[in-house]
Amino acid sequence: MAADRIKLTPKAARKLILSALTGAGTAPANATYFTEAILDTELSGLEGHGFYWLQFYCAHVKSGKVDGKARPSVQKLSPVAFRVDARRGFAHPAIEKGFAKLIPAAQRYGIAGMAVHNSYNSATLGFHTGTLARHGLVAFGFTNAMPVIAPVGGSKPVIGTNPLSFAVPGRKGKIAFLIDQSSSAVAWTAVKRAAEEGRAIPLGWALDKDGQPTTDPKRGLAGSMAPAGGYKGFGQGLIVEVMCAALAGALRGPEMGSFMENDGRPIGCGQFFIALAPDRFSGGQFARQVTALAQSITAQKGARLPNARRAANHKRLAKAGLPIERSLYERLKSFAAR
Repeated sequence: MAADRIKLTPKAARKLILSALTGAGTAPANATYFTEAILDTELSGLEGHGFYWLQFYCAHVKSGKVDGKARPSVQKLSPVAFRVDARRGFAHPAIEKGFAKLIPAAQRYGIAGMAVHNSYNSATLGFHTGTLARHGLVAFGFTNAMPVIAPVGGSKPVIGTNPLSFAVPGRKGKIAFLIDQSSSAVAWTAVKRAAEEGRAIPLGWALDKDGQPTTDPKRGLAGSMAPAGGYKGFGQGLIVEVMCAALAGALRGPEMGSFMENDGRPIGCGQFFIALAPDRFSGGQFARQVTALAQSITAQKGARLPNARRAANHKRLAKAGLPIERSLYERLKSFAAR
């Protein structure tokens, strides 16, 4: 471990996250599920998506960009349809409160949907769909973001990295497999961190303001992220934008405040979740077919299921400890101290 990095046990990391959020001004009731999501992200090996973003979450609470004490409300539209108003607060307490309605509705009726608006960065989307899968539900999740992807053939960003996630339940409250992918070739944070560290990026990650591939992360940030698979990635992003901005009634990417800067503008993004009780539709065949499908993949040398790497990292890092840059650790501690 380099001198500029330290390691935290999961217990110490959980304490750091929770104390940073609450010290910055987040209500304890709004911080619990949020803390578990950030911790899970770090344990999954997704460096740059957990501790790194926590500093911005805390700064946004202190500046008033996000209301850490907001009390989300859930509107029941029908027995299987819910609309959650995050009330300019964090996405996590809004999602948590909505799931308390969504999960029993899907289990009872076979399918249920939930829209979230007036929301904030939902961080690792797969944490939320994974929560639904652990309750025995097949889950779809969508969230939109500030614009960083231009349409194919264009140069002005109109949609965000706009991830979607799909989680499949396994046996005894476990996840069979989980897909969590952005509409861009790589996460925006990867380019941002390369720019901060003065590193070049591979061709295919980003485009400059003229729509040309670049290895300069600063030019990429000033231009746009490259969509995953060209027009297919942009198409996925459009699906997410419709689900979150139009269907959930939230803001489109260009209407949002910054995810990082204290620009005084609420983010106002949206999320949408769909949960299905598999045995209601499958005639009792779901578990058998999912098991066979998974085995057809894992039986092949070198092949792995989506989420297998995250699950392996979870076990490894729980024992080895979670690495964090010392400067970032001190910054997060400074929020907790207040």
